[in-house]
Amino acid sequence: MIQIGEGAWQISVMPRQSVNCYLLGDVLVDAGIKRSGRKLLSALQGKAVGAHVLTHAHPDHQGATAEMCRALNLPLRCLAAEREAAETGYVLGAVPNPTSLMARMQQRFFAGEGYPVARTLVEGDKVGGFEVVETPGHTGGHISFWRASDGVLIAGDAAVGMNLFTTVPRLGLPLDIATWDMGAARASIRKLAALKPRRVAFGHGPAVDGASFVQFADTAGTGCGRWR
Repeated sequence: MIQIGEGAWQISVMPRQSVNCYLLGDVLVDAGIKRSGRKLLSALQGKAVGAHVLTHAHPDHQGATAEMCRALNLPLRCLAAEREAAETGYVLGAVPNPTSLMARMQQRFFAGEGYPVARTLVEGDKVGGFEVVETPGHTGGHISFWRASDGVLIAGDAAVGMNLFTTVPRLGLPLDIATWDMGAARASIRKLAALKPRRVAFGHGPAVDGASFVQFADTAGTGCGRWR
């Protein structure tokens, strides 16, 4: 576990921080792939966990959701637009080409079973001391988490902190072949940058300082270059 801020921890469930989950206060954010349950349970041993929230219901974020909710008796929460995917376990309906080989492999090998959503979230709700920020683009119901008191931002997959193919750390847009609306994704990056965060953490890759993220957002917003 890597501390991102007071009471905020990153839990990497795959090497090189390529898939990250978070513990914000007593809320588990995301659950990796379906084989991540054992690692998450080990990392959370001795921690008070009272709820589970999804940034979005892609297979590398909801994979162990059902296992974690059952093992720790956690209610599941997400944005309303993610509810069907979270509850059915069919999590590729919103990607540009859900019948592609990559999509079908992720659904088969990464996605976990669905689990009932106890409550849907909206912008401004509080999760583990953080504020929910709606950041559609990568999916229609993607959310990020913001804490103004210390400038910590959990961006999820609104942007990424590594090249997803090489795992080299670098700021980038979400992967286009898995992104519902890239124009909306760029707008969400600009929305997050306007918060002027001091530290930004991602679903994929290491956390960065806020100034680097704001600088990247200026480039991402113009449509220039996929990677910085």
